[in-house]
Amino acid sequence: MSVDLSILTPPQLLVLHSEIGDELRRRGITRSSNNPTGDLAEYLFCKTFGWKQADNSQANVDALGLDGTRYQIKGRRITRFNKSRQLSAIRDMAGSHFDYLAGVLFKEDYSIMRAALIPHAVALERATFVERTNSHRFLLRDDIWHAPNVRDVTIHLQAEQFEGAVSLEREPNASE
Repeated sequence: MSVDLSILTPPQLLVLHSEIGDELRRRGITRSSNNPTGDLAEYLFCKTFGWKQADNSQANVDALGLDGTRYQIKGRRITRFNKSRQLSAIRDMAGSHFDYLAGVLFKEDYSIMRAALIPHAVALERATFVERTNSHRFLLRDDIWHAPNVRDVTIHLQAEQFEGAVSLEREPNASE
């Protein structure tokens, strides 16, 4: 699908942006009005692995596995303007509130670049404490996929994202 956005005025673009955010929330893909990267990461991991999303108010845990495993989920969108792989701040990481850090890198178009399940101990070892923000900084670099007990789940998230795209394409034609 391609839309010529160049014909829209800045106010029209902002309205469209707002309406897209509303539609993503209506479909359950996002849960907030913030940048959709984090919500999309949570949605894809939970849908792919059957995890239950934690309440927004639950600190340091984004999802629970069927076996009770606790996950903190982070995503980062890599763009031509910003190639940083730094995930958003991880609060109270030393408190071991989660068992695994589920991390995903998105390409500029939000397709999956890479994804991993990282044991808490490995994430903590590779994270840097930032006193100014009282949080840990974690960069999802390529070498993490070679760390002990890290599971590469890229193909699983890509398959789920592809399935979602197929069902979205079929949705308007469901009555045919």
